[in-house]
Amino acid sequence: MINLPKIFKQDGSDSKMIFPLLPLRDIVVFPHMVAPLFVGRVKSVNALANAMNNDKRVFLSTQKKAGIDNPREKDISPVGTIGTVLQLLRLPDGTVKALIEGKSRGRILNFIPNENYFQVEIAPVDESGEATAEEVALSRSILECFGEYAKLNKNISKDLVNNVSAISSPSQLADTVAAHFSFKIEDKQQLLETVSLGKRLSFLLRLIRMEIEVFRMDQRIKGRVKDQMEKTQKNYYLNEQMRAIKKEMGTEEDPSSELNELEKRIKRKRMSKEAAAKARQEFKKLKMMTPMSAEATVVRNYIEWIIGLPWFDKSKIKTDLEEAENILNEDHYGLEKPKERILEYLAVQALIKKVRGPILCLVGPPGVGKTSLAKSVARATGRKFVRLSLGGVRDEAEIRGHRRTYIGAMPGKVIQSLKKVGVSNPVFCLDEVDKMSMDFRGDPSAALLEVLDPEQNYSFNDHYLDLDYDLTDILFITTANTLPTIPLPLQDRMEVIRLAGYTEYEKYRIAKEFLISKQLRLNGLEGREIHFSKNAVLRIVQEYTREAGVRNMEREIASICRKIAREVVKSKEDKGFKVTSKSVPKYLGPPRFRHGQAEEKDQIGIVTGLAWTQVGGELLCIETLIMPGKGDLIITGKLGDVMKESAQAAVSYARSRADRLMIDNEFYKKFDIHIHVPEGAIPKDGPSAGITICTSIVSALTKKPVHRDIAMTGEITLRGRVLPIGGLKEKVLAAHRGGIKKIIISEENEKDLKEIPASIFKQIKFHVVEHMDEVLSHALIVNEGEVLFNENDMPIEIMADKSDEIKQQTTTIN
Repeated sequence: MINLPKIFKQDGSDSKMIFPLLPLRDIVVFPHMVAPLFVGRVKSVNALANAMNNDKRVFLSTQKKAGIDNPREKDISPVGTIGTVLQLLRLPDGTVKALIEGKSRGRILNFIPNENYFQVEIAPVDESGEATAEEVALSRSILECFGEYAKLNKNISKDLVNNVSAISSPSQLADTVAAHFSFKIEDKQQLLETVSLGKRLSFLLRLIRMEIEVFRMDQRIKGRVKDQMEKTQKNYYLNEQMRAIKKEMGTEEDPSSELNELEKRIKRKRMSKEAAAKARQEFKKLKMMTPMSAEATVVRNYIEWIIGLPWFDKSKIKTDLEEAENILNEDHYGLEKPKERILEYLAVQALIKKVRGPILCLVGPPGVGKTSLAKSVARATGRKFVRLSLGGVRDEAEIRGHRRTYIGAMPGKVIQSLKKVGVSNPVFCLDEVDKMSMDFRGDPSAALLEVLDPEQNYSFNDHYLDLDYDLTDILFITTANTLPTIPLPLQDRMEVIRLAGYTEYEKYRIAKEFLISKQLRLNGLEGREIHFSKNAVLRIVQEYTREAGVRNMEREIASICRKIAREVVKSKEDKGFKVTSKSVPKYLGPPRFRHGQAEEKDQIGIVTGLAWTQVGGELLCIETLIMPGKGDLIITGKLGDVMKESAQAAVSYARSRADRLMIDNEFYKKFDIHIHVPEGAIPKDGPSAGITICTSIVSALTKKPVHRDIAMTGEITLRGRVLPIGGLKEKVLAAHRGGIKKIIISEENEKDLKEIPASIFKQIKFHVVEHMDEVLSHALIVNEGEVLFNENDMPIEIMADKSDEIKQQTTTIN
């Protein structure tokens, strides 16, 4: 027997109810309820021992928080149950098992100090009194709900339902029913603390109905899960039966035989060591998996990708230069520089067995034959051709693939294209490389760096494969319309070859040799006598198209062929057709374009310049008008900032050279200068119109006309030096198209004259200049007996040279 202090009683009487307190965790003991309790805390064991030594009564109260090991007065609920200890048993592990029956409700009035256990003064809660009609009705509803719940929950026996039904007291009924439901501790404590019988019954009824609904919902969910599992098992069983039947009939192979076939393919496939090891490793994982599982499908697809790639499968490359040159000439007229570069590559290939494929970038306007040239290169070299369009690509995974972390992952377009073409050394055309974009999914142009860098692409690593793949045997050809939109690091990896466009004669030859016969075949007119005259083709080029390439010209020829086809079908006669220059408007309507033409007569202040556009070169007419005013400079024609600055520089040069040009030194104060470039709706910009604007201003100030058959291009400095420009070939083609006979260019552009076709070079006279004074002397018309320059006023640069000579002479004399 445990020897503990006896219960404290004032004056030796029981007038005040003082009991030892037993704090409870995660349980609420109701009156009329027998509960087994396992007690391990020292104070609680002492409280039970004291109760057993006296009248066996103890006060049971639930802790507000179950996790507190050493509760204080504020951690214990004030309302609890007065209970009687029916049985006390000490267990081997030191804990005590107690069987306690709840008797009645009680409320804690005071905590009485005691070091060994909690001791409290209790006020009993009076629950006597007659039950009202509403309380009786609530009791019946609770009995009905309890019976309904017992039917749903098989853990509640019929005997318990009968015993509960036999209870006559509504208060006892509520406590008994509440004890058999697994409500939340907070809800049970609220039921215990609710003294009003009506409120307690209403709250209990609401809790029971909610518990019934939750139980029904749980049963429905379990039923659906069970049905799904049964359906899955049924399908699996039926599938296995079907597989067994097909196997007996010989219409389907066993999964093990499929795995054996896959293993044979892995062994037969020639791969890199890393790829072979990875394939064997993944195959071991595949054998351990269920064939129907989703993961097995993912692993199998990965193995299929590895063994499906052409690791060492190559096309035999042709090294016959004559045959290759003939093929290139058959497919394309002109384009000498790209053809020369391809033939150089083939020559090196013939001398060296292993040569890394170059990365060529064909840059030019639309329709000049960039993509078709790549196809011709494949035919000339005996390689297979694969094309990948990069226009609008903005996801890095399009190039480098997705990581194998989710379903639906795939390799990048590079690896996909190689698997599709089946060889590791194709001609790989990356079309529209200048039209890639970027967003939150990455920068595809940065991903292309590894693909196109000859020092890195021998070990290209796709995110999906996670294996190094050698791309050095591929002949990459990229195409672009303009260079500025291609990132500089990407430009650095490529060898740029410019395709400026075609001359009118080249377009005529292309139409005669390629396009007309092609469109006659496509429109069902092959074999009929249909002839396009030279003037008809030239008129189509000049008045119905405005382009550097031949795509629109082909469309116009196709339009004529369709109209001829209609006439053939309508007339049902096998007659010939001849398309002449006069008959072109009959088929195509009025001319759509007026190509820039040279001025018809020499005029003051009007100068012909040369401009570069994305569709080739164009003539640019610049007009200057001098008017009395206050010295304002007016610039119109939708010019960009660069051309506006060129105009300001030209005016400053004219002011600095007023004495030499024999014009009024105060012209910039007395006159307004209006510079205008026609076709104002078209934006114009670029550093190539400086000398043109300056010549126009000087012509207007000196009242001297400009030669109508001369054009010029170049930028000007404040001291009059003529700077070089770009796109000279396109500009010369535009000048030739417009009937220009002479062109003024910078001395530094003289090296670019090698690119001009010989047929055009012979028809145009080029004036190579270094200073603006030379431009004026070539462009302005000086009447007999007049001079353009004041000979006493030397050019600024010449004066500087003379001053140096004077200094040297002075030094020598001294």
